[in-house]
Parts: sequence; structure tokens; C-alpha cells
Amino acid sequence: MPDLPEVPELLRTAVHALGGKERRNQLTMASAVAHSIDTGEHLAVQAGTGTGKSLAYLVPSIRYAVKTGRTVVVSTATIALQRQLVERDLPRLADALAGSLGRRPRFAILKGRGNYLCLNKIHTGLAEETPDAELFDAFALSRIGREVRRVTEWSSTTETGDRDDLSPGVSDQAWRQLSVTARECLGKSRCPVGEDCFAEIARAEAAQVDVVVTNHALLAIDAITGISILPEHDVVVVDEAHELVDRITNVATAELSPGTVSAAARRCVKLVEDQEIDRLDGAAENWESFLEELPAGRWDELPEGAAAALASIRDAAWAVHTAIGPAKPGTDPEVAAARSQALAEIDEVHDCAVRVLTTFEQRDPSQRPDVVWLAADEFRGNVRRTVRVAPLSVGGLLRSRLFGESTVVLTSATLTVGGSFDGLAVNWGLPPQSPARSDTTSASGAEPPSDKGDLAWNGIDVGSPFDHAKAGILYIAKHLTPPGRDGLPPSHLDEIAELVTAAEGRTLGLFSSTRAAKAATEALRERLDTPILCQGDDATGALVEKFAADDATSLFGTLSLWQGVDVPGPSLSLVIIDRIPFPRPDDPLLVARQRAVEARGGNGFMAVAANHAALLLAQGVGRLLRSTDDRGVVAVLDSRLATARYGGYLRASLPPFWETADPAVVRRALTRLRG
Repeated sequence: MPDLPEVPELLRTAVHALGGKERRNQLTMASAVAHSIDTGEHLAVQAGTGTGKSLAYLVPSIRYAVKTGRTVVVSTATIALQRQLVERDLPRLADALAGSLGRRPRFAILKGRGNYLCLNKIHTGLAEETPDAELFDAFALSRIGREVRRVTEWSSTTETGDRDDLSPGVSDQAWRQLSVTARECLGKSRCPVGEDCFAEIARAEAAQVDVVVTNHALLAIDAITGISILPEHDVVVVDEAHELVDRITNVATAELSPGTVSAAARRCVKLVEDQEIDRLDGAAENWESFLEELPAGRWDELPEGAAAALASIRDAAWAVHTAIGPAKPGTDPEVAAARSQALAEIDEVHDCAVRVLTTFEQRDPSQRPDVVWLAADEFRGNVRRTVRVAPLSVGGLLRSRLFGESTVVLTSATLTVGGSFDGLAVNWGLPPQSPARSDTTSASGAEPPSDKGDLAWNGIDVGSPFDHAKAGILYIAKHLTPPGRDGLPPSHLDEIAELVTAAEGRTLGLFSSTRAAKAATEALRERLDTPILCQGDDATGALVEKFAADDATSLFGTLSLWQGVDVPGPSLSLVIIDRIPFPRPDDPLLVARQRAVEARGGNGFMAVAANHAALLLAQGVGRLLRSTDDRGVVAVLDSRLATARYGGYLRASLPPFWETADPAVVRRALTRLRG
């Protein structure tokens, strides 16, 4: 293959073809990514909103893939970004670069098996079974039945079998009747419709392209299971990397409730003797009775009687597994599929019981691989008690299965906490010390990693196209009392009312809890002339559309709004944050991680709680400026951001807005913006 143009030239070609403007920040990032791929040195890139980071990592990734014939994996946290990459960014970029690269780059999206229809379930009639029927009322069951029939009809016309291509969508319960997990799947060679399997076709297509777009969850499954779900690759780009640890943790979390044990038993009714099913059902009933007597919360030690109850579940599940026995050649496809699904559920029950028991073999909680807690979740007026087990840290997993096997580029608008990449680096499993080199923009050629015997990584903040000091004000309401546990005090509601009035609406209110958001909405709807939408009134996407369409409207909500709102223009001139978003003090996993840091002599509060708050605070503040023409105010009603010892650390994680604590100055600024 002839020499390809260098990354700066390709980026220039792409930007001009797409009708954009050349941006120094974007070129800096693209050069740094190219250098990382050349040297094999991992890279963390903080790129503010408006940098054009997707183009900055896609151009060097595509060049590498075309030059070497190897696939590059791009992983994202959200479906929205996946769609943006596959439906907009990559098609336009492929057209723009085809001439320079000698061919049109190829790309594909790859999702977990559960996102695709299972044709075997549809053809064998297994989709008509509803093993969890008693969990739903008659109306819900009839709705699920209608949805299953509609999807079954759709299966004869769809080319992808991808759930995201079904419109309108269906409930999770209905989709589960028509899909399988990786554990339930018979496998292409044993499935009678394996050659037509939608998931297998998607995987085959992904193996032939230059760029595969996937999600953090599938990246986690690929790493945790050791099963090669993703095509062979040696470069991974992790976008929205600030969410990587949480997404990996979610995938690695297991749960054991009386309902899951009973459901597994029901799945096996036709496959084993009644006595084996009765034994497992008895273990489930015993587990339910045992959990009812316990308070919710983290288990530092196994409660008295837990070991016996868990051992009963473990042994009963293994007895059922043994009774089902190995697959026999020539087994009817319907029977084989039912057996595979039953074994998958039984094995999950067994493995979770073993995992909980094994956790407590280590006496020192800070040295345990997992954290165990009892959760009490309300569902349709009933309380479901579930034991959950999650990894204390995913750093070791990422270190060995991600960073140890590929060159990894991690990027987001918010990666530094307290002005450093180290906080996230430690959670990712990278060395905690600051990297020796801080600038790769002038580097050329392949340079060996600098760290001896350790994972080498580099961090770079390419900045933002925004002039934050001129475009925005950070207002910290120092005169307000620090927030307590009893909801929003009248003084905070008065402050919100005055700010929203000055802005004439145009406000995104980010609250630390659903209760606080609803309380503020109800109180202020009576006091203000401008309309207020509240998360939960409608689907979040629909609420954001209404908010963006009317300058006078405000939108109040919780966590998903902190990270998921992109509303440029005058509809959003004021972001109000009710309090510093520290994790709940009773969050069992984060408290355990905090204690583990302290057991090693570190500052658990700063390493866990403050880092969590800093990242989320930066995400919330980032909702204000979405285009270079935006202007506005971020108002934080938590005085601790200015007065507490950790306040400076948190502020160092935020963009360099002009700061003030004077409410009159802020109200005048909002009034001017209105005009």
C-alpha cells in the first residue's frame, strides 16, 4: 500500500469536506492520539465540549486501521453517542477520506447478544413461554403477549434483528422472551438457525471492518469472561471514559434474590425430577425467610445463618445442574434451547452463591475482592430483598485485560479531578503517579514507552474552544446555610425563585435527589409566572425537547440530566445545582471502597467521595456552554464549595469561569442576558 497522508493532512481534508473550521484543540488531540497509537503508550485526553473530539480520535484510528488492516474498537457509554458515531460521524468521515486513503473506510456497530432477536426462540415457540408470569398482573401479561406477537411479526421483515431498529419499542419483559444471553445461546454450530443468527451476522460483519463501535458493557463482558466477543484488535478508544469504571462495575455485579432462585427452578421443571426442583424451591423459600429478618445494608461479616442458607442454594443448584446432564447429540432443537436457558439460570444462581461465600473467606474487608450488601427495593408496593455482590475495584481487571492487551485512548470532556488525571488513573488500574511527559503534540515517530516495567500512560488536556471567563459566571451562594438532610430550606427556594425570575425561565435545575427536584418544582410553580417541567412528568427526551423549544421554560431533574442534556442557545442561560453531588453516605460499594483506601493509609473521602462529586459536578456545570455563542451562569447553592477545605479541590475540576458570591451581580447579569 502506498504511504498514506499524515494525520494533520487527513484531519484538514475531513474538516473541510464536512464544512467545519480547523480547530487547534482538535489538531492537538488528533496528533496526541496518533502518537499514542504509534508508541503503544496509553493516553488520557480531556477535551472540552466543542473540541470535536470524535473526529480527533476517529481520523488517526481510521488511518491506522487502513494502513495495518487491523480493526480499531471504539467504546462509548451511551446509546446516543453510538448512534451519532454510526449514523452521522462515521458515514460522513468515510466519504470525506475515501479519496485520500485509496478506499472507503468500513465501520460497524456491535452490541451484546441480548440486543438481537433469537430466531431459534421464535421458530421453536419458546418465546411464548412466560416463566415469570406470576410476577405480573393480568393486564401486564396481555400487554407483553401483544408485544411478543408484534416483534415476532417484525422478525420476518427486519434485516438486523436489532432492538434499536424496532419502532415503537417494547418492554424489557417482552424483549427477554425473544432474545438470549451469551450463556443461554446454543452456539452457531449447534443452533438450527445459526447461519441466519442476527447476532452472529453482526459479529461476522464487525470482523471485516476498520472501526467497530461498541459500548462499555460489551467491552467489560469481553474482558471479564475471556470470550472473544469483539474482533481481534490492538487499539481501543474509550469515549465517555469518565463512566468506564461504573459501567464495568455494573457488568461485574451479581445478585441473588429469592425470586431469581425460584425462577431458575421453574425453568428446569421439565428437565429434571421433581425432588431436585423441590430442593431448590425449598432453598429459595428458606432464603426469603432469612432475608426478611435482616436490615438492608452492607455485610462486613456473614450474618448468622447466611452461610448455611447460601450453601443450601449452592448445593441444590449444582444438583439440578448435574441432573440436567451434558447435551446429547441429535437432541431436538427446542429441547436443546430450553436446556441451554435452564443451565444458564441455574449456573448464575450457583455461581453467585459461591461468590458470596468465597468473599468472606478473607477476614480483612479491605482485602476482599468483592463487596456484599442486602438491598431492599420497592416494586409495585412490595419490597424485594436482594443480596448483591460487586467488585471492590475493577482496576486490576482493566489493567490486565484491557491495558495489558491493547493500546488504549481514554477521552471525555471531564477526566481531571482536582486538576489531575491521577484520580481516574488509579481507578482504571494505571500507575498513580503523574506521567513524566505532558505534551505529545510535537512528537513524531515511534518512541518506546518511558516507564520501566510498568504500564506507560500520558495525560493531556487539550482545552476548550470556549472563553469560559468571558462566557460564564460561577456563582457560589456563600450566604446560604450548608444543605442538610431535611430537604430544601426556604432560603434555598427563595434563592432559586430570584434566579429563575431574573433569567425569565431558561433554567436547568440539577438536584441531588428526586425528592428535592419534585419539592422545588411544586413550590416554585406556585410562585413563578414561567413554566417548570420536572423529570418524571414525561420521558426525559421529550422533556428536554420541550425545554429547548421554549425560552421561558425551566427543567428540573436529577442524575440523567446532569450528564445527558445538550441544549445550545438562549433556552439554557442558567444552571442551578442544589448541592455538591457527594455519593449517598449509605452507598455500600462506595463506602467499602473508601474504607479500603483508608486501610492502605490513604484519604478515603478524597479518593472516593470527593472524586465522585468532582466528576459529576464538572458534568453538571458542563451543561451551560454547548456552543461558542452561549453565555450564562452556573449557580451552586452549596456554600461548602467555597468554605470547606475540599472546596478548592472541587473547583479545580471545573472550567475557569469568572467567580462571584454576590447574588445581586448575578441577577443583573441574568437580566442583561435576557435582552
